[in-house]
Amino acid sequence: MPRQLGELEDAVMTRVWQWNRPVTVREVLEDLQKERSIAYTTVMTVLDNLHQKGWVRREVVGRAYRYTAVSTRAAYSAALMNEAWALSDNPAAALIAFFDMMSPEQREALGDAIRIAQRDTQEGVPAEPEQEEPEQREEPPAQKPPHADRGQGRDQGADGGPAAGR
Repeated sequence: MPRQLGELEDAVMTRVWQWNRPVTVREVLEDLQKERSIAYTTVMTVLDNLHQKGWVRREVVGRAYRYTAVSTRAAYSAALMNEAWALSDNPAAALIAFFDMMSPEQREALGDAIRIAQRDTQEGVPAEPEQEEPEQREEPPAQKPPHADRGQGRDQGADGGPAAGR
């Protein structure tokens, strides 16, 4: 079961899922800055954490990582719903309560999904494979892009060069 994403993780993953292509920290940063004040290093840390948790994969392109979603938002949402339902001591009652909370549009979407699933089952088309939480996997330490350590050293300024006055 995937752990529910935190608010900032969700904001970052929303962009990765919506754009449906490899993204850089800079691209995500610039889009997030339309809504909030946020630092480059914060976005870089969130994407690194999402990579370590298995939500995104990354590859070095030039001097930067490009991040790609491992699964879809739909798979993530389905896994959260499945886990919530599985935790109920009365699954039928939980479903009834869930249906009662749905808007007419949501009920219509559910009806459409049930019809598609039934049609696919009747036609022998396998249903979408259930996507589990991204697996935790050990991987060798990745090489950091050349700029990854900028600003980390005691004697460096924010631009990666020598700090003024030291």
